[in-house]
Amino acid sequence: MSRDFANPALLDALASLASRAGARIMSHYGCEATVKGDGSPVTAADHDAEEEILAGLANLLPGVPVLAEESAAAGRWPASTEVFVAVDPMDGTREFLSQNGEFTVNIGIIVAGRPVVGVVQAPALDRLWIGSPLGAEAMSLGSGETVASARDRRPIRTRDLPAAGATALVSRSHPDAASEAYYAARGITERRAVGSSLKYTLIAEGDADVSVRFASISEWDIAAAHAVLEAAGGAMTRPDGAPLGYGRADRQFRTDHFIACSGAFAVQERG
Repeated sequence: MSRDFANPALLDALASLASRAGARIMSHYGCEATVKGDGSPVTAADHDAEEEILAGLANLLPGVPVLAEESAAAGRWPASTEVFVAVDPMDGTREFLSQNGEFTVNIGIIVAGRPVVGVVQAPALDRLWIGSPLGAEAMSLGSGETVASARDRRPIRTRDLPAAGATALVSRSHPDAASEAYYAARGITERRAVGSSLKYTLIAEGDADVSVRFASISEWDIAAAHAVLEAAGGAMTRPDGAPLGYGRADRQFRTDHFIACSGAFAVQERG
């Protein structure tokens, strides 16, 4: 399947789609959750945002299979994984329920196991990030707005390592001892708790340096932010430096453990 996924018009349309999904989410702010079979929470906001995204993708990318969180929970998986779209309609449902603003809409395009395009929107923060072969950018974009009304649109890059040392972003809802040991072994004392895929977009725009996860996660949780981070000069790899693969249907689309970091941090790790 040959498509121009780096087409600027398509990127802007995907960004506007994520913003519309964000508006659907914010219309439910303060709602309660139910519990899925795996024990994770789900809300009407998750379902409404996914409905919006799936309808939009059917128009923007007809025929491209979609891996979406709530559809997968209902047993609907993509028939092909050579090219597909990974959708998390709302990453950070716990953050949504606590109303701390740290939840995101995620749309990522995967080609041959690699994320090539990513759009991440933070509905409560009016922020959006795009990553593609054309580069990475951030903008102020409120929920329900189109890219035509975006403000402060600018290219982004990961930063050089600060003289005072790296800053790590740790999971607000899923801390783990292995990650803490990783930071301690490298003398990283500056740590901030952040929810959802927001961690990786903050690294992409130079607000922090590294975030690690020594536990499996669903591909839709990180695919879009992975594309943003790489487009900004950063990296998201397995701990041994090998690429983080996608489209792993044999593992129900679960990832390996990974390190997400700035380009400068990656160079330091390679020695």
